[in-house]
Amino acid sequence: MKALARAFRWKRMLDTGEFATIGELAKREGIAPSYLTRVLRLTLLAPEIVEAILHGKQGPEAKLARLLEPFPVEWG
Repeated sequence: MKALARAFRWKRMLDTGEFATIGELAKREGIAPSYLTRVLRLTLLAPEIVEAILHGKQGPEAKLARLLEPFPVEWG
C-alpha cells in the first residue's frame, strides 16, 4: 500500500508540474531515478488490482518485488 501511495503521489507531483523531471523528483526524495520509475509503473495497474491491494485482498502474486518487475508484453 505504501508503494502505491507513493506512486500516485509522485505521479501527481509530476503531472502538476511541481517537478519537471523524474530526475529532479528522485533527487528531492533521495532515491535513484530508476527506482522511482519502477514505482511509478504501479499507477498503470488495472483499477481492480489497485482496489484489491488497498483492501488487502490481493493474491500472493501481487508482492511489491514482483510488481516492480517489468510488465509482460502479453499482459492483458
